[in-house]
Amino acid sequence: MKKNYLFTPGPTMVPPEVALAEAQSMIHHRTPQFSQIFYEVSEDLKYLFQTKAGDVFTLMSSGTGAMEACVANVLSRGNKALVVVSGKFGERWAELCKCFGIETITIDVENGKAVNPQDIETALNKTRGINVVFTTQCETSTGVVHDIKSISPIVKKHGALLVVDAITGIGVHQLLMDEWNIDVAITGSQKGCMMPPGLAFVCVNNSAWSVIEKADLPRYYWDFRKMRKELKDKTTPFTPAVSLVMAMKAALDMIKKEGIENVWKRHARLAHATREGAKALGLELFAGEYASNVLTAIKAPTGIDVDKIIKKLRDETGVTFTGGQDELKGKMIRIGHMGYVNDFDIIVAIAALEKGLYEAGYPVEPGKGLSKVQSLLVSKK
Repeated sequence: MKKNYLFTPGPTMVPPEVALAEAQSMIHHRTPQFSQIFYEVSEDLKYLFQTKAGDVFTLMSSGTGAMEACVANVLSRGNKALVVVSGKFGERWAELCKCFGIETITIDVENGKAVNPQDIETALNKTRGINVVFTTQCETSTGVVHDIKSISPIVKKHGALLVVDAITGIGVHQLLMDEWNIDVAITGSQKGCMMPPGLAFVCVNNSAWSVIEKADLPRYYWDFRKMRKELKDKTTPFTPAVSLVMAMKAALDMIKKEGIENVWKRHARLAHATREGAKALGLELFAGEYASNVLTAIKAPTGIDVDKIIKKLRDETGVTFTGGQDELKGKMIRIGHMGYVNDFDIIVAIAALEKGLYEAGYPVEPGKGLSKVQSLLVSKK
């Protein structure tokens, strides 16, 4: 018998409560019953983003849809955008801006490193008139977390909007929408929200609306103005994914019950244990001091085919890790530990990692990483 364990950067494991909520009988989306559920989800999402002033829109898409929606709503013809590129998803911001004909300046950050906020200051001083700064919070392709709290005041000082891809970071790392003066932030259902893929969420603060109202790029389905108008009536401009919204209500209930601060602490604790377990096996971390709590990126040991290990573990044991993307293919193993993950899941992950490495001929002492993890996770009362 094979049980499946999903330790990927997304989708992540889904709690039974959430799966059962999605399996409820279908209801019509233009009814008081659904409007009430949608209203509660929209309000609870504010808690997730840590905002009281902002509006949170639910989009029927992957996170990339939310990224495109942001570009279409905050930029106009002739505008300039500054994009932090530290991996595949920073690249995506740049690709989307260029797709809309926006002059795009990039800050290219070495893989495995976080952007230095001072480099953003330098870029804003060098190129005058930048309208929007786009960055990721957690770059899942490299396992890096960026210091959004330090970046925000720099962007504000220069009068630009700050748009943050927190698709992976929300529900894992602290993100304080109001306190940090973030203009727009996005997340997706299939990461820290413990949901299946299919929904994306955009939080728009009051500071962004004057720009959004005047923006002149083409937008129809992704129009934030329409979404804001319909949100006031507890509904959406177009047919929503009813079952996923009902599932999201259950997921948000779980997050609220645990408490968002406790959710952040749990992820920090599990991420630390995973990193230390990997290091106990003699492995080197890819992101080092910049490592996020979303996933642990581990450098491939010399002479070891990590992609072969990943495939064998997935097919034979049901434990799914991921490898590197694009130029990082074959150079790393990524172990996700976000969302519906607890102590014993991390124990399974490290045990599987040991097994895969040992069978591939890597000189690992079975149980060494596992012992380290257990010593960090055990609690003394």
